[in-house]
Parts: sequence; C-alpha cells; structure tokens
Amino acid sequence: MAADRPTTVCVVAPEPLLTIEIETDRARDVPEIHLHPGGQGLWVATMARSLDAEVVVCGPFGGETGEISAHLARSRGLEVRSPAQGGGGTLLRDRRGGGDPRLLTMPPIPLDRHAIDDFYGIALVGALESDVCVLTGNQHDVGIPPDHLARLARDVASSGTPVVADLSGELAIAVGHEAIAVLKMSDQEMVESGAADDDSVAGLRQAAEAWVAEGLAAIVVSRAEEPTIVVTADGGWTLTTPSVSTVDHRGAGDSMTAGIAVGLARELPLVEAARLGAAAGALNVARHGLGTGRRGEIEAFAAQVSVDELGRS
Repeated sequence: MAADRPTTVCVVAPEPLLTIEIETDRARDVPEIHLHPGGQGLWVATMARSLDAEVVVCGPFGGETGEISAHLARSRGLEVRSPAQGGGGTLLRDRRGGGDPRLLTMPPIPLDRHAIDDFYGIALVGALESDVCVLTGNQHDVGIPPDHLARLARDVASSGTPVVADLSGELAIAVGHEAIAVLKMSDQEMVESGAADDDSVAGLRQAAEAWVAEGLAAIVVSRAEEPTIVVTADGGWTLTTPSVSTVDHRGAGDSMTAGIAVGLARELPLVEAARLGAAAGALNVARHGLGTGRRGEIEAFAAQVSVDELGRS
C-alpha cells in the first residue's frame, strides 16, 4: 500500500437504525434528546472513521428514518450507498433511569428480491474498491438470507479483498465456512451457535481450530472482561488490555471489529490488527457514544495490550 494513500474500509450494514436517545443534562436537570446513526454496521463504520479510514457503508436506508440515518452518517464523514427500497428501522432509548434503556424498536422494511440484488451489487463493488470489507449482521428480518451473505463473502474474498465478519447464529455459521480473513464472535455467541461446547479457553480454542482447519484464516473471540482469544493456523494467542472503568459496555465488540479491519487495511499482521481492535473496544467502554474514540489515544493504548501465546494443556 502506498504510504500516502489512506486506508479504505467497506462496511456492509444490513440493518442501519436511527437511534434516538433521551438523557438528562445534569447541569440544568432537563431532558436531552440525541439522534445518532446506529445499528451494528454504523457503529463499526463510525469507529473505523475515528481511526482515519475512509469508510463506505452499504445498507438499506429507505423511508423517513433511513434518510435521516444516512444524513447523520454522511455528517460523520461516512459515504453511504443504498438500494432504493428497504430499511428505515428506528431504536428509541431512555437512558435517564436504571435498567434496560430500550423503549421501542421499529423494525426495518425487509428488502424484496430486486432490492436484494441491488444490495448485493452495491456491496460487492464497494468491497472491491476498498482495502478491507466488514460484514455485519442484523437482529430483525431484513429479507437477506444467510447464504446471500455467504456468497458475498466468497466473491469478495476470492477477489483478494480481506473480509472481516462480525456475526452470530446462522449468519456466522454460513459465512464462517468461507475462506475469509477473520470471523469475530463473542464467547457467548460461540456457545449459543453450537460451535463450542462451553466458554472455557480450551473449548473455545478447539472450536476455533476446527473452523480454521476448514479454510477460515482466523477467529477472534471476545470475552467481555476476560482476555480476547485469537486463533490462526499458526497458533493461538490471548490479548489482555489494561483494566478500564466502564461507562457503557455497548459497542465494545463493534469497536474491536473496526480496529481489526483498519489494522488489516494498514497491512498489519493479524495479531497486531487484533491488538488495535482490543484497544479500540476497551477504550470505547470508557466513553459515552458507541463506536467513538480518538485515533492517537487508541494507538497509544494498543501498545499497552499484552499478547501471550496460548500453550497446549
């Protein structure tokens, strides 16, 4: 990669959500209302942009709320590409009290078969124009079957563009059997999907090695406060970040994914890219705002992430 060329990341975001949050201005004791481009794909994209990557987001931004989400994404320096139909989901949170802040979720409008074809073409071209492609998932039915995302992963990877997938459930199983660069999952997702028998280090490593043996280049397993596990054909490692007080735990995994993707776009070795991702995820929990951070702080914090080889039991 030319030293003077910025890194480029394509984020495939099947479920962008307009996020409306109600908080309290403690200085004036009055409500505050904040609007953000939300959903997993946009949180990954926002962190990648914070790390100074040029980011294109491919996703359905239809309807009134989708148009607002797209406008907010562009105001944060993201390029948005969207099929003409589908999307428009909304998430409303009230964070003034304790407990679950989620008040209401309006599911997106699913894509029809023509919009699915358009979405595939938009995502494929965006990925081939980028240094790295990130595949993210969806919580609601958006009309895109798992084998469609697996086909996209296969076609992008076969072109030589590294694919980083942050998925769970059926999507993770489908895409994880393709020869992509990285599959990132949490320990809970590994167990719930049936890939791992339990969440022990040995159990997670065994499951990861089985996937790697089928052609997947690497698996990164996030484990909340516990060290992250990285497994490739060359071995396994744990990544341990310094302890950080948590302000908001949400978004840590998405920030980690963004850091890994940007690291690979910079042509860092996989473990070093994962190290950058671990730093991005750890610092994000110390902030208000999902997928946010500062490049200099994240890169300096990455130097404090310890990497230890996983020995055989």
